[in-house]
Amino acid sequence: MTDAAQTDRVTDPLDASRAEIARLRAEVEALRARTLELEQRAEAAEAAADHDVLTPVLNRRGFVTAMSRSMAYCTRYKVPAVLLYLDLDGFKRVNDTLGHAAGDAALVRVAELLLENVRATDAVGRLGGDEFGLLLLNAGPDEGREKADGLKQALEQAAFLYEGQAASLGGSFGVRAFAGQPDAETWLAEADAAMWVRKRGR
Repeated sequence: MTDAAQTDRVTDPLDASRAEIARLRAEVEALRARTLELEQRAEAAEAAADHDVLTPVLNRRGFVTAMSRSMAYCTRYKVPAVLLYLDLDGFKRVNDTLGHAAGDAALVRVAELLLENVRATDAVGRLGGDEFGLLLLNAGPDEGREKADGLKQALEQAAFLYEGQAASLGGSFGVRAFAGQPDAETWLAEADAAMWVRKRGR
């Protein structure tokens, strides 16, 4: 056997092992990249599940989740909170006169206006149709009523234009402070009832 053949027999297994190690490392890196991609997709899907498909605020599911967390926090640390329940006035007229696309645009504008007038620690959600909820932490009933009055004025003064046509919007607010309600839906129902009292009284 020649010296070259002996050298090949010695080095070939080492080269094969190195190649196999490199291949396995490449597979591991590919799997890590794929895992990261799937985690990012899952996070995006989870975030999308909590956000309204039309407006830039939480959907009902996401808002109720935020409420439940805040209720636990308020209970543990004795922090006040207040819930505002908004039902738009004049929304049906926008749909009837300008069309459903205009109604969608109006909902987006209202959601943006609400976000512009709350703190980062507060939560805003679209509860369904033309109803919205606002959860204000470190605020009591007086602050809630003051905020509702300010938002009502902002809605009435906001210029809403759709394809050159103007429409007016207003809102009826129900205000309900956190008082140890057993769950988020109970708290929402109380604020909703307060809103209807205001709406019917007007």
